[in-house]
Amino acid sequence: MIHVEGITKYYGNFCAVDHINLDIQAGEIVGLLGPNGAGKTTTLRMLTGFFPPSAGNIQVKNYSIQQDPLAIKQLIGYLPESAPLYKSMIVYEYLDYVARIRGLSGEAKTGRLNALADMCGLRDIMHKTIDTLSKGLKQRVGLAHAMMSDPEILILDEPTSGLDPNQIVEIREIIRKIGEQKTVILSTHILREVEATCGRVVIINKGKIVADSDTHTLTAGHNRERRIQIDVLGADVQSLREQLESLSGVKAIQVAAAEEPHVIRACIVSGAEADIRPAVYAAVKQTNWILLEMRQEAETLEAIFRELTKEN
Repeated sequence: MIHVEGITKYYGNFCAVDHINLDIQAGEIVGLLGPNGAGKTTTLRMLTGFFPPSAGNIQVKNYSIQQDPLAIKQLIGYLPESAPLYKSMIVYEYLDYVARIRGLSGEAKTGRLNALADMCGLRDIMHKTIDTLSKGLKQRVGLAHAMMSDPEILILDEPTSGLDPNQIVEIREIIRKIGEQKTVILSTHILREVEATCGRVVIINKGKIVADSDTHTLTAGHNRERRIQIDVLGADVQSLREQLESLSGVKAIQVAAAEEPHVIRACIVSGAEADIRPAVYAAVKQTNWILLEMRQEAETLEAIFRELTKEN
C-alpha cells in the first residue's frame, strides 16, 4: 500500500528526517512513536504531500509523491494535531461545507454526513457551534472532516493529545473501528496509545527509525534477561535467598517482606535464554514453604522506548 524509500527532510542545515525506509500494508494500524522533536510530524507531512522530501521517494499504491502528488492526496485523510476547524460555524454547517468542497451533493452528501455522525459520535452536537465544544468533541469533528471523502488511508498526528482519560478511550474506539476497513497511521509520544490501538509500532529518534515491529515481537526481541517474581509463605528472607542462589542460571535476587503477614517476595533475574521457573518451583517444593504466586515479568514497551531513544 505505502512504500517509503530513503525519504529525507532538511530545514536549512538541520536534518529532521534522515533516510527513512518504511513499508505499510493495507489494513494495518501503525503507531509512529518517538520523543518530541524526533521527526514524527515531519514524516507524516511528507506522507500526505504537505511537505516535499529533500530526497527519497514515497509511493502509495501505484502513485509517486513526486509525479502524482494529487492522486496520493485523494487517497489520504489527514488530521493534524490541531484540527483546522472554523470555530464560529455550527458542526452540521461545517461538515456540510467540507462535503461540498469534496464534491459531494444530494443523497451522496446526506448519506456521508449521516454515516460520519454515527461513526464519530456527533449526533448530539450537530446543532452546536464548534467553539462551544470540548477538545475531545472538536477532535471528533476533525476526524469526520478527515474521513469525509472515505479515504483508503487515514493519517492522524497526536490524535489524543490534551484529552482527558474518557475522551482518549472514546477516540481509541473510533480509531479501532476505522482500522477495521482502513489503513491507519498515527503518531504519538504516549506509549499507552500504541499498546492500546496499534498492531505495529515504529519508533523514530533523531530522524531515524530505531525499531519497527509488532508490539509483542518488539518486547520479546529486546528481552536480555528474565525476571521471575514469587510470593512465598512461611519462609524467612535469608533462607529463601540461600535456597534460590544455588539455582543454575540465577544472576541476581532481590528478597523483601511482602505486605501480607509472613509472606516473602523475591524477584529472581536470569539470562534471557534460561527459563528457571521449573527449578524455582522444585526448590520451594523441597521445603515446607508455600508458593502463593509466581509470574514472569515481560519487558515493557516503556523500558524499550527509553533504551532506544536515550541520548547516549
